[in-house]
Amino acid sequence: MRTSADRLYEIDGLRLLAALCVVLFHYTFSGWAGGTSPVVFAEASAWSKYGYLGVDLFFLISGFVVLMSAWGRSPRSFLVSRAVRLYPAYWVGIAITAVVTVTLGQGLFEVSLPQVLANLTMFQSVPDIANVDVVYWTLWVEMRFYFVILLFTWIGMTRARLMAGLWGWLGLTFAVEAGLLPGAADLIVQSEFSHHFIAGMALFMVHRFGLTPQLALLVPVCLGNAVFRAIGYAGAVGERYGVSYSAAVVTAVVVAAFLVMTLVALRATRVLARPWLVTAGALTYPLYLLHAHIGFVVFDRVGAVVDKYVLLAALILVMLGAAYLVHRFVERPLAPRIKRLLSGRPAAPVLGVLVAGRPTG
Repeated sequence: MRTSADRLYEIDGLRLLAALCVVLFHYTFSGWAGGTSPVVFAEASAWSKYGYLGVDLFFLISGFVVLMSAWGRSPRSFLVSRAVRLYPAYWVGIAITAVVTVTLGQGLFEVSLPQVLANLTMFQSVPDIANVDVVYWTLWVEMRFYFVILLFTWIGMTRARLMAGLWGWLGLTFAVEAGLLPGAADLIVQSEFSHHFIAGMALFMVHRFGLTPQLALLVPVCLGNAVFRAIGYAGAVGERYGVSYSAAVVTAVVVAAFLVMTLVALRATRVLARPWLVTAGALTYPLYLLHAHIGFVVFDRVGAVVDKYVLLAALILVMLGAAYLVHRFVERPLAPRIKRLLSGRPAAPVLGVLVAGRPTG
């Protein structure tokens, strides 16, 4: 079991930073650009439109941390740890978002009881049922990544097997991109984001075992593909919202994310680690789950009568407060009970675990 001395507090801070980037993207750009908020932040959107790249950082962190969490676990133990970490806050997020949508968001968003029930499983994408909140799409990406990790726990994790698996996954990624595999293969390969997960896992290997020539090659190859796909994805986002993205800025952000996580893996960021960052990390997941549709509804209802920057700051603070309440009164008390129920044996106190997103989602 990892001790507090082993915890990478700086990753907790990075997770909250990634979440806040996504929050600002939604509140100051995609909301009004996508027609779900009447409050326009034209000047701020010049930089906040890049905030969606926080998801890229989420997935990179997820590759690192989920492998760290799964190392040495049995398949059942890994599944229990993921269920304990993901579902309590998610169910509360769905409930709150659905209630706000029904009571205050009519005409802006629609939600139905069958939709809510399907979303509770976190597998609503399988029957192609709409998400209750737009941000849930990243959870489906994460769930498929967990399937890959589950396979590793079933096979048995060793350095050699992990390296073979990572190179194999990257090879499948290139095969999908080249059209050598049927589109259905991408359900598991996830070529749009696989390089982030692969690189994150490789960086965990660097952190645990040290830098090797294979890892020194694998991470830059992933970075190259990440930049390539990020530029293409930025074009699609720009087309959706009617804006243009700078390839240089997108590249710089992706490179910066890889660089920071490489420094974490090399233990060069320990000087920045502070125990209080655990709280920052704990807020990330519930903040991500709660902020989007509820925030859009608030902007729609009171945006015309409150100064937009006052409203923006207040809304972010309220969302952070709500995230803390979910963590304190839902995640912390329910985690050991759910773990005990699923494990079939008494559970040790849950002190908190690092997860992705992940928005990681």
